Amino acid sequence: MSTRLFIVDDHYMVIEGIRTLLQGEQQIEWLGHATTAEGCLNFLKQQQPDVIFMDIGLPDKSGIDLCQEVSALYPSIGIIGLSTFHQESYIRKMLENGALSYLLKNATCHELMQAIATVAKGKRYLSQEMVLALRKPADVPAVTRREREVLELIAKGMTSNEIAQQLYVSITTIHTHRKSLLSKFNQNNTAALIRTAIDQNLIAPDIC
Repeated sequence: MSTRLFIVDDHYMVIEGIRTLLQGEQQIEWLGHATTAEGCLNFLKQQQPDVIFMDIGLPDKSGIDLCQEVSALYPSIGIIGLSTFHQESYIRKMLENGALSYLLKNATCHELMQAIATVAKGKRYLSQEMVLALRKPADVPAVTRREREVLELIAKGMTSNEIAQQLYVSITTIHTHRKSLLSKFNQNNTAALIRTAIDQNLIAPDIC
């Protein structure tokens, strides 16, 4: 019996790459694809696959949130998280939200087939690389509630002046929080600070 497969990803090169890798596999039935979370949910109202490859970075909603929604609505569907990121926080969040597997977008055809076959049976599949990533200790700095607020506003692209006005504090206070955050995360610029905060699951990847 063939496994019905669907993919949600906003990059056609990824979609076509996976389809090409699997097109010779007789046990795979390709149902199609969606490039947005909305497109995925609309498709699932009409037809449910056995397995979904789900990108975590979609244009209209985080794949992590979509995973949780699809798992709640269609618990029989096996979800495989798909990403270029192998950080522990992303993997763990997808698994906590209902995914049974997590693959990098450079996975081999053998890995794809192993994941599909395992997930289709309702079992979890993790490559050795993913297992090692999950075992890494998370060295997450302790931040205050106010520092987290400032961090989220920085990630949204707000200036120090705008943050000070929104939080009703002086710009000097915001500069102090910025310096403290850079020091705690051992970074020397805002872009690196935000990337690290996302990697360590302190702010959501779709907040930026």
